[in-house]
Amino acid sequence: MVKNKVTTVWTEKSQFETDNPGGYKLTMFDKSQDNGDVVGFAPKALMLSSLAGCSGLDVVSLLKKMHAEVEDFKIEVTAELTDEHPKFYNKVKVDYHFSDAELQPKKIQKAVNLSVTKYCGVMEMFRQFAEVTTEIHLHNI
Repeated sequence: MVKNKVTTVWTEKSQFETDNPGGYKLTMFDKSQDNGDVVGFAPKALMLSSLAGCSGLDVVSLLKKMHAEVEDFKIEVTAELTDEHPKFYNKVKVDYHFSDAELQPKKIQKAVNLSVTKYCGVMEMFRQFAEVTTEIHLHNI
């Protein structure tokens, strides 16, 4: 069984520095507080980025194997927080945008479906606490 460990250290005010298993670091902070010029991320927003990154890495890999690579690919994740504490995401929408002159819709659909239903562990984690919907957008250029 693979284990990952991160260490998160309070640096000042409402700021923490965290690492990842590879040793890289980033700053997290409470966006409702004055953090001056600090460049960083709010923890809940990082969760949405993790979801997009996990699924995106799957999709890119699958499209390459299917010989269906695209010129441009982006993922937009929109989420709603509950009103009461502890606030958590209860509705999440993942929009996949693909752009190319020669899009292959069936292969794109298959790659996204495989990521959403089989490979993306972060997607599965989100499904444990949120209603997750997805949509594919194809843009011919």
